[in-house]
Amino acid sequence: MPGGARGRALALARRFVDLSPRGSVGVLPKPLTHLSKVLGARPEKSSLPPMTSAKPPIRILFPFAGDTGLGGSHVSALGLIGALDRSRYLPIIVMHGAPGAVGAHVQEMGQEYEILPDISLLATPNQRRAGDVSLGRFVTRSLPALRQQIRRLRPDIIHTNEGRMHGNWAVAAQLTRSRHLWHHRQDPRAFGINKLAPLLSDQIVSVSHFAKPVRPIRSVEGRITVVRSPFDFPASRPDRADAGARIRQELGLPAQAVVLGWFGMLVGRKRPVQFVEAVDAIQRALPDRPVHGVMLGGPDAAEPDLETRTRARAADLGIADRIHLMGFRTPVAPWMAGVDISLVTALHEPFGRTLIEAMDLGTPVVATRHGGNVEALRDGETGHLVDPEAPAAFVPPVLRLLNDAPHRRRVIDAAQIEVRRSYGRDIHLRQICAVYDRMMARGRHGSGPGSDS
Repeated sequence: MPGGARGRALALARRFVDLSPRGSVGVLPKPLTHLSKVLGARPEKSSLPPMTSAKPPIRILFPFAGDTGLGGSHVSALGLIGALDRSRYLPIIVMHGAPGAVGAHVQEMGQEYEILPDISLLATPNQRRAGDVSLGRFVTRSLPALRQQIRRLRPDIIHTNEGRMHGNWAVAAQLTRSRHLWHHRQDPRAFGINKLAPLLSDQIVSVSHFAKPVRPIRSVEGRITVVRSPFDFPASRPDRADAGARIRQELGLPAQAVVLGWFGMLVGRKRPVQFVEAVDAIQRALPDRPVHGVMLGGPDAAEPDLETRTRARAADLGIADRIHLMGFRTPVAPWMAGVDISLVTALHEPFGRTLIEAMDLGTPVVATRHGGNVEALRDGETGHLVDPEAPAAFVPPVLRLLNDAPHRRRVIDAAQIEVRRSYGRDIHLRQICAVYDRMMARGRHGSGPGSDS
């Protein structure tokens, strides 16, 4: 590539391919077609012969990063993949780098995947990981390699499900004129959903109304659909009394101990430190009963010090022996069913899986009045919502759930009815397949009727 052209490409990429979350939108970038011209890109044509079936299945590419922990977005996406009707939709799973926890989960499901060799991902300012590359190397090395993989795999739709995959693959999809579905499960203020998705993606799926882009650079009307995360509800639930006894036995806790649960990856927005502070506040309100906090979830490579900070806060409060970081456990259902109450301390949580899973298992939930929690819980009916900035705000609803048995029973029953009615996998599957079908019918960036539900 000539020096001048390469410089212009880097300048455009610097303005365009930036995944860091920001509160404001900033200056409008030029359309990516300019970058396509600089790189000399033309609409890609597959070298493979056309499929001969009268109505071949829609080929859907699902790229994942192999260097992350297993989070809710992975569980949801892989569950969708497993449920797709193969006569209509053919999923293609690819991993960047080592398969890691995500690859292990794919194997457990009996699904096949392919490792993409030597295609590094663009480094982001806030979450740089080992092997990520600079803007220059991404434009000159990774982006052409992604285009080559798209040409080889010839997907009808590229469906991305996590932050780094969105930006890296959305650019490649635009350059190859491939259909792109941006499945947003993150902060509505994030840079990508406000500046990249409106320009690059044919369709956007948001897991909640809260998670919709707050200041999109271009209108997404007709191209965004709210689809709740899917859940596989078990035919039978663990016995909560038995599960609770097993937790107390494993941790050496007395029978009268109050056991509060916290579930999720150790990432900043889920605020594990605030959980520790809430446990401390509840213990102070119950001086005659031991209160313990059980935390299940693995660390995230982007925030490796968060576990240390969580332990340090417990030590500062003098409750280090009351906070139990158990790491990633599977199956998680016996733990979730065995705690007395699940506390959700997150901020900016688009729509938390563990909240719905706990409700289904009969575990009462007290969550912050923020983000997608407000859409998932009816305060005082299917759970409780509290001030997100005050750990002590968890105390009144926790005490009520512990001491008022009729109220606790009403909350549990109402929550279980609500989640089974609203969040089953079949509902999610139908809605996502409708998005796929709409994308195929409309072509790229079509202007037909959308589904802003």
